[in-house]
Amino acid sequence: MGELVLTTFDWVPEPPRGYVRDLRVRWALEEAGLPYRIASVPFGDHKSGDLVHQPFGQVPWLTDGDISIFESGAILLHLGGLSDALMPVDPRGRNEVTEWVFAALNSVEMASVPWSLLVFSGESHDTSAWKMLHGFLHEHRLRLLEPVLARRPWLAGSFSIADILMADVLRLVDRFDGLAAYPACRDYLARATARPAFQKALADQLAHFAAADRARQ
Repeated sequence: MGELVLTTFDWVPEPPRGYVRDLRVRWALEEAGLPYRIASVPFGDHKSGDLVHQPFGQVPWLTDGDISIFESGAILLHLGGLSDALMPVDPRGRNEVTEWVFAALNSVEMASVPWSLLVFSGESHDTSAWKMLHGFLHEHRLRLLEPVLARRPWLAGSFSIADILMADVLRLVDRFDGLAAYPACRDYLARATARPAFQKALADQLAHFAAADRARQ
């Protein structure tokens, strides 16, 4: 393992603070107790050098020595290979974590993000777009996730990167009261976000952007 450097934006507006996806990586690094440092790139200024690391001009990305990894799921899978605090070492356990990593990103987040954008935009609940996306998230994702989380404290046995991703996906839904009808999802989210590593990761992200505010004054 080389030096771990997590790159995020130097500043973002207030609404996304606490939800920028470097939080997922900070959380994993804190859970594993892996040493790392933070680097930053200007918000909204996508230089060609940055696009080498993240071709869509987003954050985060992680460098591990001469390895550069983008997309939060890929980064967490990489970190899972560095610490059994994030991912079990046995093949069956690793496969179970991996499938829930993809479920969080490809099944739940792909439904939750467009729904959240509609809510944030103030879209009328009478539109066809709202009805379609609301039904997709609630009927085909949260309703089916609820009994899974009612049966187990974590997705794949012990706490893992799958829970970091799923909990962070559900945080955005919960921000807009989307978990009101799902007590098991709410309890799961409360367990995950009560973990000291999450609390530190969130505080560090908020402090990072607060420091940028002071530097801009």
